[in-house]
Amino acid sequence: MKYNAVALTQLIEQFASLPGIGMKTAQRLAYHVLSMTNEQAKAFSDAVLKAHETIKNCRICQNFTDEETCPICGDTGRDRSIICVVESPKDVDAFERTREYNGLYHVLHGLISPMDGIGPEQLYVKELLTRVAGDEVKEVVMATNPTVEGEATAVYLARLLKPLGVKVSRLAYGIPVGADLEYADEVTLFKALENRNEI
Repeated sequence: MKYNAVALTQLIEQFASLPGIGMKTAQRLAYHVLSMTNEQAKAFSDAVLKAHETIKNCRICQNFTDEETCPICGDTGRDRSIICVVESPKDVDAFERTREYNGLYHVLHGLISPMDGIGPEQLYVKELLTRVAGDEVKEVVMATNPTVEGEATAVYLARLLKPLGVKVSRLAYGIPVGADLEYADEVTLFKALENRNEI
């Protein structure tokens, strides 16, 4: 027998559908939302809707932005000879927190995973190759997570990029195998970047 109101149950289920949120956390979040004033709840829902409606991919690097190009691609002070390839926008945030990397990024929005039906055509691979085909880029750093899918994606991209005459490097293994970049601390990320290896 269910004791919760239908709307509350649905709210809990929506929170539970988010990654990393279990049922207990989902319940806690749902009850917190119900304790908000109408104004606070409206501001919360408006923020979700606005983000969903206005945020898009940067036309250059595919990072999230609400403009045509993201602030990083638009920054003329960044080193345009190096591109760091990452799986998702949250990985860009992780590298930016180090305050040590001054190059550009390219966000794939996923990794090659045949088991999940994800191939190169589902990722932003063509856009990366187009960027590297110019004369400006000298090095591409593969900063995918050190997982089976991350390694497979890095090796696949390296094969495509090497004939274009650029140096292709991989993050050094200061990051534990199987770990997510977003949870790595700034020092570990910087050391991994500093000690990257050519692949």
